[in-house]
Amino acid sequence: MRFAPDREQQDMADTLRDLLADADTAKIARAWAGGETAAWWQVWRELAEVGVTGLTVPQEHGGLELGAVELALCLEQFGYAALPGPLVESLAFLPRLLPGSSWLAELAEGRAIGTAIVAGHLPHALDADQAGAVFRCDGDGVRRLGGIRLQQHESFDPARRLFSVEHTTAEPVEADFDSAFDRGVLGCAAYLFGLGRRLLDISTEYVKQRHQFGRPVGEFQAVKHHLANVLLKLEFVRPLIRGACLSIDGPRGSRDVSAAKIAAGEAAQTAARTALQVHGAIGYTAEHDLHLWLTKATALRTSWGTPAWHRRRVATALSTDPTPIGT
Repeated sequence: MRFAPDREQQDMADTLRDLLADADTAKIARAWAGGETAAWWQVWRELAEVGVTGLTVPQEHGGLELGAVELALCLEQFGYAALPGPLVESLAFLPRLLPGSSWLAELAEGRAIGTAIVAGHLPHALDADQAGAVFRCDGDGVRRLGGIRLQQHESFDPARRLFSVEHTTAEPVEADFDSAFDRGVLGCAAYLFGLGRRLLDISTEYVKQRHQFGRPVGEFQAVKHHLANVLLKLEFVRPLIRGACLSIDGPRGSRDVSAAKIAAGEAAQTAARTALQVHGAIGYTAEHDLHLWLTKATALRTSWGTPAWHRRRVATALSTDPTPIGT
C-alpha cells in the first residue's frame, strides 16, 4: 500500500492551501455565520476554476472523477482553513450518492451546492438556504425535496447553519446510500484532521510569542508535553485516513472509515482543549479567530455519526473479521 500522496496529489493540495490562505477564510466564516454569503460564493467559483467543485463528480457531468485520496487531501485543506459550507455533503456525499444525476453538472461548474438530511446522523440540512438541491435519506430511500420551507436552528458552531426542512414534494431518486455515507464519513474525518493540524499550528505559534516570567511559555516543559501529545494523536490519524482511502471500496471500507473518524475526532478534540489551555482566557472569546476552529472541531466530532456509533460499527466488524485496521 502507498500511504503518501504522489507529486500530483501533493501539488493539488498545496495549490488549494495557497488559494484558501489568500481568501481570508476566517473573515468569510464570520460573514457566512451572519448570512452574508457573497465572499464564500466567490471562493467557490475560484475552486470551480481549478476543478475542486467537480473533484469526485463523474466525467460525463463535467467533473474530474478523482478518488478517495484526492478527496481526503482537499477536505483536509478545507479543515485547515475552517472554510464553512456543506463541503462534505457537496464534494464527498452527493457525487457518490447520485452518480447519474444531471444536477451534478451544476455542482461541478461551481453554480450550485447541495445538502442532505440523513436519518440518525444529520437531522438538519446544513446551509439549506444556499443549496440548489436538498435530499432526504431515510428508511424509505433517497428523495429530492421540493417546495421547501426552512426554519433555522441555533448551532454550537455559528458558521454551521442548520435548518429543518418542510416540503411539499419528495421525488425518489436512484442512489447508492451506503457507499455515499462512507464517503461522507471519510470526508468529515479528513476535515477534522485538517482542523486539528491548524489548531496545533496556531497553538505552537502562540506559545512562541506569549511570555511569562521573562521567557516564551513554549519553553516550559509542561507546555511542550501538551503540544507533543497533540502531534502524536494527529500522526496516528494520518495513516488511518490514508488506509481508509485505499480500502473504502472493499469489504473492510466501512470499518476503516469509522476508525479514521473516531481517531480524527479525538485528535481534533485534544488539539482544541490544548489550544484553549495555552491561549488562556483570550481563547474563550468569540472575537479571537481561534474560536472558529474550536467550535467547528466540537460540532463535527458528532456529525456523520457519533463516536459511540462508530465504535459499535468497528466492534461489530472486528467480531466477524479480525484483520487489523488499515490492512
